[in-house]
Amino acid sequence: MLRFLTAGESHGKGLIGVIEGLPSGLTVSLDFINMQLQRRQLGYGRGERMKIEKDQIEILSGVRHGATLGSPVSFSIQNRDWKKWQSPMSTDPIPKDSNVKAVTRPRPGHGDLAGALKYQTHDIRDVLERASARETAARVAVGAFCRLLLSRFDIPIASHVIAIGREHVDSKFENLPIEKILALDPQSSIRCADTAAETRMKAHIDETKQAGDSLGGIVEVVAASVLPGLGSHVQWNQKLDGQIAQAMMSIPSVKAVEIGSATAAARSLGSEVHDPISYDKRKKAFYRKTNRAGGLEGGISNGSDIRVRIYMKPIPTLTKPLPSVDVLSKESSDAAVERSDTCVVPAGGVIAEAMLGFVLAKAFIDKFGGDSMAELEQNHSNYLKLLDKY
Repeated sequence: MLRFLTAGESHGKGLIGVIEGLPSGLTVSLDFINMQLQRRQLGYGRGERMKIEKDQIEILSGVRHGATLGSPVSFSIQNRDWKKWQSPMSTDPIPKDSNVKAVTRPRPGHGDLAGALKYQTHDIRDVLERASARETAARVAVGAFCRLLLSRFDIPIASHVIAIGREHVDSKFENLPIEKILALDPQSSIRCADTAAETRMKAHIDETKQAGDSLGGIVEVVAASVLPGLGSHVQWNQKLDGQIAQAMMSIPSVKAVEIGSATAAARSLGSEVHDPISYDKRKKAFYRKTNRAGGLEGGISNGSDIRVRIYMKPIPTLTKPLPSVDVLSKESSDAAVERSDTCVVPAGGVIAEAMLGFVLAKAFIDKFGGDSMAELEQNHSNYLKLLDKY
């Protein structure tokens, strides 16, 4: 079973990740992993932190001579910005220019107050440091390992921005084939196929930053060439769409997930929603001309592209803060202001790619098993022969 854990705080010494269940013999590309980490740091509307950190992975275990061993893979990502933020609980002296201050004014929309009540702390920094989206750097690294595995089976994953705030792409740019998404500039600060909409999005971010506010948006994530049969209908927690939805909802600021054309389907007739099935006798394969189901039926991949949209709320740290209450004095006060971003939607797409990669890699290993890549590939090949005979 493939699983992972992350550890580390936003301004701790660094982030740690442990991945268990990767088969032996998977070639590991540090360049690919570091490229994904760098993509997460891009994005129009990001804050000053991204200019400080230059995320690079250091593999600590589970890899030898450039390939996985089958044992747990562990890695670290250094936080360059940690020294001025040393915890009061650290054994090292707090530097004179330290930014460490007790946070007592929770931000509406953040985990601040809920976490402080849960853990019975009156210094909300105990909560916000781990609740920070900085943790997702470790998840992007985990997802990169998983995407390296999926690439062995020619399964690409890509994302593009559909909307930021009130600015939305033209409808013809919504359901792009993955080839067009992959063709987008990986260094793009928005990663939007509609150049006119991208210009409007940037202007919208500029206006919002000037107003001391923040913006959310919509990102579509696509995985192509996913064979039918991943996931299962037999138990609720084995349904692949449920696993994808949980993974996406775990991303900070994501408040809704859509698979396929779900929101339109809720307003439509069944005859307008479901994808008619055809059969190609030459290719000896079933196919669908439409993909309103988003590649998933009955909790199982059906052979079409898997299409997921995430809906991200505006981040809760505002430079013109909302009203709050001090947890010590219980007096009304403006919420705390932490160094933050105006818009993280493009970065959210990179994180969503990573989480989709993890879920699909897990489903792949669950389906085909094997302690080594050779065994996994053989089992996959045998399954393709069964599909060919069906």
